[in-house]
Amino acid sequence: MDEETPLVLQSQTKGKNHGRDVHILSSAFLLIFLAYGAAQNLESTINTEDDLGTISLGILYSSFTAFSVIASLVVRFLGSKNALVLGTTGYWFFIAANLKPTWYTMVPTSLYLGFAASIIWVGQGTYLTSAARSHALDCNSHEGTVIGNFNGEFWGMFASHQFIGNLITLALLSDGKGGSISSTTLLFVVFLCSMTLGTVLMCFLDKRGTDGEESLPDSSATLYSSMVSLLKSVITPLLDVRMLLIIPLIAYSGLQQAFVWAEFTKYIVKPALGESGVGGAMAVYGACDAICSLAVGKITSGLKSITPIILAGAFIQSIILLWLLLKYSVTSGVLGTLYLLLIAGALGIGNGVFNTQLSSLVGMLFKHNMEGGFAQLKLWQSASIAVVFFLSPHITLQAMLVIMLAAICIAVAGFLWLILQVERAFSDAT
Repeated sequence: MDEETPLVLQSQTKGKNHGRDVHILSSAFLLIFLAYGAAQNLESTINTEDDLGTISLGILYSSFTAFSVIASLVVRFLGSKNALVLGTTGYWFFIAANLKPTWYTMVPTSLYLGFAASIIWVGQGTYLTSAARSHALDCNSHEGTVIGNFNGEFWGMFASHQFIGNLITLALLSDGKGGSISSTTLLFVVFLCSMTLGTVLMCFLDKRGTDGEESLPDSSATLYSSMVSLLKSVITPLLDVRMLLIIPLIAYSGLQQAFVWAEFTKYIVKPALGESGVGGAMAVYGACDAICSLAVGKITSGLKSITPIILAGAFIQSIILLWLLLKYSVTSGVLGTLYLLLIAGALGIGNGVFNTQLSSLVGMLFKHNMEGGFAQLKLWQSASIAVVFFLSPHITLQAMLVIMLAAICIAVAGFLWLILQVERAFSDAT
């Protein structure tokens, strides 16, 4: 048990079913993001007029980046559960805007979704870590093990959204008229129903107190002192050398996700398999991502360090990036299809590793300022994604692969230095 954990926390969480809350949270995110993820994959192909789809995504992730700076403040004021519920509204409006995609509907909803996404993801990281810490305290379990297990379940469920969402897209647009009004309208109506169900499910979560929420100033405090206190929670992580060392890995995790959405499907899958093959390749990517997330969550429980897991994920993605840069060429037939599915699966495995381990790492290193830590996580991820969407039309695939390889080398170096710092501090303390 952490000696700094307040004893009162036990009485506050007594009677709560922490595992139930994780199941609900994971299922709600699956329902919401199977719709959003599939819609995001389609933006560049169904909203092609003046590049409306691609530009909307660039605006979305730029807004996400900007609002991530204040997301922790919003989550502290609202509480993690209320922030999660409010965050779902941005995704609902974005999908609704796709029923009539114009500059007047897509741009405003993209801006609002950037705000909603920033608070839902800070709320998710805060809520999940709070549930894990409470469960560890109630059951007298190792905190790091529980955090790893809970993140493994969440990211495993979440990652399956690519598989399920793309299968739904494939089924509803399989008539070969993917651009027809009737088929796309039906698809987005189904997505809206899925998101509505996810939002309703989120309302059944128990409210939770976190260190951040418990430390909010009382009503007698001045507005000025309240804002200063909350702003410190945002700025403090950037003054911590541990956050500075992990930022390159966070940024790379965003780069590799955007690479799959913007570059892999456009320059590798589509030339070989056509537009109809994008859904299948992304389904394989999502399936491998989900399986890896679940497996890594379990494997981490038996390891003393997450270093081997992170290095394995980085190695797998490095091999794929080098292969694409130096050896890969479009091959027809069964062999060409197998190559593409192998690449998609390997990219999904790497993404599963980074998502689970980064969330666990931030939750453990910044457990006394979880909102600030997770705000930084999403800030740097979303900034990297926005950069890729804006750069994609102007650089070649080879240039992007070189950038990715350089980024992963810097990320691994920073992570290894972080591990040395943490282990040294632990040795000095003992």
